[in-house]
Amino acid sequence: MKRISTVFLQAVIVLISITALAILIWVPLTEGRATNLDLFSIYSDPFILYGYAASVAFFVALYKAFKLLEYIGQNKVFSSNSVGALKSIKYCAIVLSILIVAAGLYIRIFHNKEDDPAGFLAICIMTAFVSIVVATAAAIFEKIFQNAIDIKSENELTI
Repeated sequence: MKRISTVFLQAVIVLISITALAILIWVPLTEGRATNLDLFSIYSDPFILYGYAASVAFFVALYKAFKLLEYIGQNKVFSSNSVGALKSIKYCAIVLSILIVAAGLYIRIFHNKEDDPAGFLAICIMTAFVSIVVATAAAIFEKIFQNAIDIKSENELTI
């Protein structure tokens, strides 16, 4: 892959992370029940704090994807560092999907009977599905990269 492509993809990852961070900061301020609250009350809400804690896995996965692109740019695709980055991305995606499903179940069970949680649950289902797809893709690439590393090391031993 050309260097310009990896730099472009790294820039996309940085833009995604900045956008996600802006959304995490801005959305609690505009949420329905937060319109009449002060800043401390908004950001001390347990569900908002849960969202921030769950987002750590998302940002770790983005960082590992950034590092993976760095390894690709250095022509170190088939290295243990790349396999480790893919393994981390896989685990972060699995953790994130579990946390999203847990939040959806919490809202489904304990929501106010006057509210309709269908929109939130649809977003939970969609993001959990995307997270599972990312985990599956990372696992497939991890296995492919690990097999390539094993074949490469076997060929080096026979030579």
